[in-house]
Amino acid sequence: MSQTPESMLSDVADSLLRIEMALRQLDAWASSPPPDEAFESDQPFCIDTMAFPEWLQFVFLVRMKVLVEQGGPLPAVSGIAPMAEEHFRSRPESGDALVRALAEMDRLLSEPS
Repeated sequence: MSQTPESMLSDVADSLLRIEMALRQLDAWASSPPPDEAFESDQPFCIDTMAFPEWLQFVFLVRMKVLVEQGGPLPAVSGIAPMAEEHFRSRPESGDALVRALAEMDRLLSEPS
């Protein structure tokens, strides 16, 4: 079933809040952004200049919030949950809530409108 653009934006906004909450629950929410140079990376997810949670907070969430506030267009595909799974694979903390929140965003952005 196809969503209206308004309901899609609302669902994406809700999903962004769940991602933020998951980052905060992991104590991975930073109080200040990384240095300006970190944003100049040409690598996917700024993998060479930021930790994955930093990229989520300061790149992905910021850009997606702007798109939602402006009414789109949203990306047509997303595959962030696998990156989160990889990030947490070798870490002691469980990123399950964050992976689930990102999988929901992946689903929202990837389903046909």
